[in-house]
Amino acid sequence: MEYAAALAIAVGLGVPIAAFGGALGQGKAAAAAMEGVARQPDAMGDIRMLLILSLAIIESLTIYALLIFFMLYGKLPAVMAVLDKVVPTK
Repeated sequence: MEYAAALAIAVGLGVPIAAFGGALGQGKAAAAAMEGVARQPDAMGDIRMLLILSLAIIESLTIYALLIFFMLYGKLPAVMAVLDKVVPTK
């Protein structure tokens, strides 16, 4: 029973934490790119290419977290099975 509870917590918190971390990473990358363009406008093309590449990598990590969410979600027991164990019906 403890395994199911821990798995439910992991499933419920895993994706929001990954999405929050991805959003923070993308915000920092965009801010750094803007600073770089402000300092060296001539390097805008190179900075844009590196920014798009880094944003794609950050987004792929968030998508991997979503994939793991769906894999763990399939391992969760059915709600009625858990309720029958916790509150037996007559």
